Amino acid sequence: MNIARVQWPDNVRAGEVINVRLLIQHPMDTGYLQDLTGKVVQRNIIRSITCNLGNQEVFRIEPSSGISANPFFEFCVRATATAEFKIEWIDDKGVKGQHLQIFNVS
Repeated sequence: MNIARVQWPDNVRAGEVINVRLLIQHPMDTGYLQDLTGKVVQRNIIRSITCNLGNQEVFRIEPSSGISANPFFEFCVRATATAEFKIEWIDDKGVKGQHLQIFNVS
C-alpha cells in the first residue's frame, strides 16, 4: 500500500508563498536488483505524480528510476484560499494512489 505524507506550515495567510514537503512510501524498484534467490526484481517506479490545490495543478513530476525508494519532493505554493489539496500518482504496475487534505488559509 502506498502512503503519502504532506507537510506545510500550520498558519498560512492568504497570498503567502509556502514550502510543501511531500513523501510517498513506494519501493521504487529499478529493475536492476535481484532478490535472495537471484531472480531480478521487476521494475516498478512511480511514473507520474500530480498535485492540485483546488482546481489548479500546482506540481507535476515524472520521476525516473534514479529516484530512491520513498521519494521526497519539496516545492512552493502560493496560498490564496482554503481548498482541497489532492495528490495522485500511478506506478509501472498500474497501481494508483491518492491523498486528500484540506489546505487551510487564514
